Amino acid sequence: MFGIPGKQAITLTPKAVAQVLNLMEDKGHAGLRLGVKKGGCAGMEYTMELVDDIDVNDEVVEQDGARVMIEPMAQMFLFGTEIDYETSLLESGFKFNNPNVTEACGCGESIKFAGM
Repeated sequence: MFGIPGKQAITLTPKAVAQVLNLMEDKGHAGLRLGVKKGGCAGMEYTMELVDDIDVNDEVVEQDGARVMIEPMAQMFLFGTEIDYETSLLESGFKFNNPNVTEACGCGESIKFAGM
């Protein structure tokens, strides 16, 4: 919807691809749906959920077999984002390298976009 012809809305690193594939195969899910919602100290938060169905309005990104759907209201906020998966001694999780973010809180869970 907000895309550039020939360019995917988001990209996944190889580690993120492997994790999405693992999550999809574990219970036979169709993919991982991404969104944004109001919340957190900076104003917005990412949402993620494993889904069994693809909504007709979702932007679908497939990379090396991994499928990510972007909710319609989140598409303009996530365009150009690279998603990575990091593992450390204390935690593991997806990391969003989003060029649209103007501010983030110290915990890294909450973000702010230009004009918000």
